[in-house]
Amino acid sequence: MVEWVDLRAVTRPEGVLRVLGVALSCVSFSLVASVGWSSSPYWAWCMFSWCLCCLLTLLILLLELSRLSQRLPISWDDFTSAFATLAALMLLAASVIYPSVMFSCPACARQVAASVTSWLSVAPYVAEAVLACRRPVGQHSGFLSTAPGLLKILETFVACVIFTALDVGRHAAHAALRWCVAAYALCFIAALLIIILAVTRLSPRLPFDLLVCTCNLLALCAYLSAAVLWPLYAFRNHPRPSPCSANACLAWDSLVVVSFMTAINLLIYVLDSAYSIRLVVMSRRT
Repeated sequence: MVEWVDLRAVTRPEGVLRVLGVALSCVSFSLVASVGWSSSPYWAWCMFSWCLCCLLTLLILLLELSRLSQRLPISWDDFTSAFATLAALMLLAASVIYPSVMFSCPACARQVAASVTSWLSVAPYVAEAVLACRRPVGQHSGFLSTAPGLLKILETFVACVIFTALDVGRHAAHAALRWCVAAYALCFIAALLIIILAVTRLSPRLPFDLLVCTCNLLALCAYLSAAVLWPLYAFRNHPRPSPCSANACLAWDSLVVVSFMTAINLLIYVLDSAYSIRLVVMSRRT
């Protein structure tokens, strides 16, 4: 029985950090769930982040404990480092959003405790991502451990924040806004497919650098158009409410979040495109 259990999965630094991440994200999820349900998309995002990070980290621990991770047809180190980076970003967003949007009661003990444990849960994932990046060069297993890979993870995360703030039904009436929503979705799918190709080790069978470069340039054009069209049409006939009640301001703030995150992702795609073009040019020279 001992031969099938690898105790190093919970005793080495990465394992200890994962155990802490599971415990803290589970506590945050449980405390907020005990308060009650909310229809806010920001509440759903926070709960999704805590639940996903807790369950996936627990699954990673179980797979490593049972040594099944060695039998999976994926780049395991690449997957775990990418997940640690994404989890850190998701929990950081949840830690900012939940106390600033979902409650304003300093005497609400469970909400305050959930916010504290959420902030604490960010640290183990950041530490794991840093440990993954500081591995010796020969131990880096693939694309997601490089700067372009980290940019891909960041692009998918920012797209998820955009989707959280979007009210598709409200903006479906205008063709320009429909195009923006389609651009966000298509770019997210393309980035996700590239991550899946990298994790499943299918990238060597494809002209991967050229594929990434093409997707990045197309996504850059799509986000450039969205960065112009979204603020131009989303705020038309939607000025900031005055007086600004909680519900009215939340709807207007969501438009601001989409605009801001669109600009952020545009900048990320500019950097990613520059990296990918450089890789393609270097590969053609060799």
